[in-house]
Amino acid sequence: MRRSWWPLAAITLGNFMLLIDVTIVNTALPQVARGLDASFTSLQWVMDIYALALAALLMVAGSAADLFGRRRLYLVGLAVFAISSLACGLAPDAGVLIAARAVQGAGAAAMFATNTPLLMATYSGRDRGIAFGVWGGTSGAAAAVGPVLGGVLTEYVDWRAIFLVNLPLTAIAVWITVRSIEESRGAAGVRIDWPGAATFTVCAGALTYGLMRGGEEGWADTGTVTALVAAAVALLAFVLLERGKRQPLLDLGLMRRPTFAVLMAAALLLQAAAFPYLTYAGLWLQTVLGMSPVQAGLAVTPMAGVSLVVGAAGGRLLDRVAPGRALGVGLLLVGAGALVNAAMVTPDTDWTAFVPGLALAGLGIGLAMPVLVSAALGSAPPERAGMASGAVNTFRQLGYALGIAVLGTVFATRVRDMVDGGDTVPASAAGRAAEAISGGHADAVIAAAPPARADAARTLVHESFAAGLDRICVIAGIAALAAGLLVLAIVRGGPGGTPPKPTPEKSPSEPVHA
Repeated sequence: MRRSWWPLAAITLGNFMLLIDVTIVNTALPQVARGLDASFTSLQWVMDIYALALAALLMVAGSAADLFGRRRLYLVGLAVFAISSLACGLAPDAGVLIAARAVQGAGAAAMFATNTPLLMATYSGRDRGIAFGVWGGTSGAAAAVGPVLGGVLTEYVDWRAIFLVNLPLTAIAVWITVRSIEESRGAAGVRIDWPGAATFTVCAGALTYGLMRGGEEGWADTGTVTALVAAAVALLAFVLLERGKRQPLLDLGLMRRPTFAVLMAAALLLQAAAFPYLTYAGLWLQTVLGMSPVQAGLAVTPMAGVSLVVGAAGGRLLDRVAPGRALGVGLLLVGAGALVNAAMVTPDTDWTAFVPGLALAGLGIGLAMPVLVSAALGSAPPERAGMASGAVNTFRQLGYALGIAVLGTVFATRVRDMVDGGDTVPASAAGRAAEAISGGHADAVIAAAPPARADAARTLVHESFAAGLDRICVIAGIAALAAGLLVLAIVRGGPGGTPPKPTPEKSPSEPVHA
């Protein structure tokens, strides 16, 4: 490799690690549940808190990178990511693991926010195109490799290895970064919008907590109501604070543009509909169907594999198609894939029932993901390009976090209804049984049943899990279909992300990078 490509190696390695840590945990969840005696809600937080921290801190990390130096913040992000990965790998209980995952998400935000600016500052001309092509390819590779790598490490080493493997990789990335990447900063006068960042973080965190607690304790529960009210108050405070800022975290004027607002909703719903239900599918594959972690990882790769192939092979074709059309059709296919999964999964089906729907959803992801950022950039003024890019990535990660919370709540509620509605488990033990089934301890429910009721308990596990998966796939499918139709109706633009030529809108002239 030429020395000039070493910066690309450092940046893509960091990008690969932070993205793979979104999905690598999926296939390890049953082992995490058993190893730490974790509840279903704890498993949700293990998945969710990483994406939530990444989403909440991504835009403010971009501003910090412009102010303090992108190379410096990237190195800080790598260091935080490595230390928190070590804490994840050594976690003695679920609480410590969740806290460490939150810090890991903060490190990932610093890494993710600096990736694109560092590439822009390091490469130009034809080299820049090559660099961004390789960098983008790592995103698809991370999605494809994550579940399988997680399965291999979990099955042949230990679930803790999925976090500890980050240590040597971050060390390599730090070494290459120090030796090959030069420092760069944004425009002079950039300021960090700390009040905006704080209120946005509180809103996202309180909303996610409220959604999870509502499914567990009920929607009239004091803690649930308090969290949801806090989220609403924080959102109102965020809007009021941002309206008067010269350098806001998010220019709310962009949200008054119908095309931009719809694209942010599409980013959120695409991520919420396409990926979170795979978390519960992974539990089904291992705890109900008895597959090994490696087998479970391979079973969900049709989505990532197809999306990777379509995204790579269809690049030239997508350059000639309006981004709104590609994004809208992609969302419709994602929705159709989820609905196919809902129709195919029954108490008696095996893992192959998921393949057609996953492949169809992967086709949609391959069409939608490559044009999402370009469409957002095309809908914003040039001086807000950095903010638009940061916003679309923030809404994507927020969509994943909220998708885990909403679909997890629906899944657990449906399982609980199935257990409560039968006579297999005594009423006094129904709640514990439903929690065990949802949280990856289905074998304990079967083992606890009297010998004469073991078959009935096994049937209950299969029926309740299938019912839960059916419900969340239907919801994901409807959400993606609605988003696709909205995009096709609202988003206009020329091929390759070229925006139409409407009457120009006034926008603040101060550039804000995110």
